[in-house]
Amino acid sequence: LVLVIGDLHVPHRRNKLPNKFKKLLVPGKIKHILCTGNLCNKETYDYLKNLASDVHVVKGDFDENATYPDQKVVTVGQFRIGLCHGHQIVPWGDIESLALVQRQLDVDILITGHTHKFEAFEHENKFYINPGSATGAYSPIESDAAPSFALMDIQSTTVVTYVYQLRGDDVKVEKIEFRKQ
Repeated sequence: LVLVIGDLHVPHRRNKLPNKFKKLLVPGKIKHILCTGNLCNKETYDYLKNLASDVHVVKGDFDENATYPDQKVVTVGQFRIGLCHGHQIVPWGDIESLALVQRQLDVDILITGHTHKFEAFEHENKFYINPGSATGAYSPIESDAAPSFALMDIQSTTVVTYVYQLRGDDVKVEKIEFRKQ
């Protein structure tokens, strides 16, 4: 399993990950973590490192750690996965701007954040995921963000993405499938 997470903004905008998410995210189940940045502090990184040893983080616009790269490409199974925070993509979340980054990185899946709003869609036979904000932190464009993250199950040429969103006191799970052409 691959955990796709980002925009936690701990401790600046939220003090922790929701407890219902912490109960779901336990060590030993997740093999890779792809984080869109804005962890903001070392403790949050250490928490992710406790969940899986293979943690990839790109730099968000509020991260204290200046050593995170702006972009990164990771291969998991048969998929090349691009990772970018998203504040560099203008307009933010724009499909054509995202597609340009996808082509530049030459990836099958592009994961971005910054908007704090979950999205997953297919465009020109490529897959795009924005895991939203795992803590539900506010942003200038999403003041009432539902906390969310995604888990990807990669099998051969298929990715099944499970999206977890906290709605009130309930964790809602949605399943999205992408098949590589």
